[in-house]
Amino acid sequence: MSRRRLFGTDGIRGVAGQAPLDARTVYAFGAALGEWALGHEDRRVLIGMDTRESGPQLAALVAAGLQASGASVLSAGVVTTPAVAFLTRTGPFSAGVMISASHNPYEDNGLKVFAHDGLKLPDAEELRLEGRIFELRAGAPEAPGGLAAEEDSSLAARYLEYLAGNAPAGLGGLRIVLDCAHGAAWRLAPPLFRRLGASVTEMACEPNGRNINAGCGALHVEGLRRRVLEEGADLGAAFDGDADRCILVSGSGKIIDGDHVLLVAGRDIRPRAVVATVMSNLGLERALSKDGIGLIRTAVGDRYVLEEMLRQDLPLGGEQSGHVIFRDCSTTGDGLLTALRVASITREAQATLDELTRDFVIYPQRLVNVRFRERKPLEELAGVQAEIREAEAEFGGAGRVFVRFSGTEPLARVMVEGPDAERVEFRARRIAAAIEAELS
Repeated sequence: MSRRRLFGTDGIRGVAGQAPLDARTVYAFGAALGEWALGHEDRRVLIGMDTRESGPQLAALVAAGLQASGASVLSAGVVTTPAVAFLTRTGPFSAGVMISASHNPYEDNGLKVFAHDGLKLPDAEELRLEGRIFELRAGAPEAPGGLAAEEDSSLAARYLEYLAGNAPAGLGGLRIVLDCAHGAAWRLAPPLFRRLGASVTEMACEPNGRNINAGCGALHVEGLRRRVLEEGADLGAAFDGDADRCILVSGSGKIIDGDHVLLVAGRDIRPRAVVATVMSNLGLERALSKDGIGLIRTAVGDRYVLEEMLRQDLPLGGEQSGHVIFRDCSTTGDGLLTALRVASITREAQATLDELTRDFVIYPQRLVNVRFRERKPLEELAGVQAEIREAEAEFGGAGRVFVRFSGTEPLARVMVEGPDAERVEFRARRIAAAIEAELS
């Protein structure tokens, strides 16, 4: 298969206003998706966005392209990515578009596409759509005009109603701190948890278009941790900009990442196996095995996790970064649902998050990002391969080494894991230095 030039691990992403998110390309994207929608029974396409200042303009360009090709469009306004996935699969839409760059800073934005079944498009489908985008872009106006789509505010309410049904016993008496990252969760998460009886303290709920993810949210949980301890809360939950991920904090201040959630939820659901990625800690694998639950690993990306869950007919999967998929409820990672499920489990078990994760022994793990100028296949980098082989030989079966390119940024990501933190750090730095020497 040819390599995709626009679509990465999670849609099309870049700096808003610059290629591939320049006006002509975004308009052509809408037109190409509109043509795709015309081949389906319902020709309507749903658009949602997070709180970035570039969102409305990108949404208007997508809408203009869609309508130019004959499709109709409806906006859900500011909602989360999983809300768009849910509304697309339960509503009269052939596709859904989420305008968001997830955890990235406000200057970035992106276009994520969901088919009517609520699933992200397969790689092959994205490649075909990409080809048509390039064809249509060539004939697009130099400065295509945007078109504001009709907005239906009831759509977000329908999504919240569905989520509330996942906690029938309620969360009465629970004290929770919610860090909404000045993003899409800011007007969804607090009313949801209050409706279910929890006492809610809000953080990062004042979006201004430029403060999304800025020192807050799932990538910056230090502030949430302090607030949980100050408030004496039972737990805290931090979402990223589009709320498809969630990182939790226990009452004692312990960081509860996606691996911890998979353990807690896995022991509650009791599947034959849980699906995770190559980045998940060895400690998760060892802890699950005590309960006779296997661990299946995939490439990084919640789309690949979901594909394996469907292939293996498994109910639970996710990523260490906080994307967790409960297949009985969602087709994508959903931060609000994750926080809700974990809070419900603590209530039903009458146990704290600290107690539920007490036996999770985390193996030392070092992640190093290396920025590069020119991307080359890793297997062609002799010095890098030599360092990887040395590290794997040293750790044997008691450690792991994983190196990959980011699907959204010009970064090579190095992950080394093993029983000894000092050796893990040493090996990670050696591999990173080899990459820098060969790609910078």
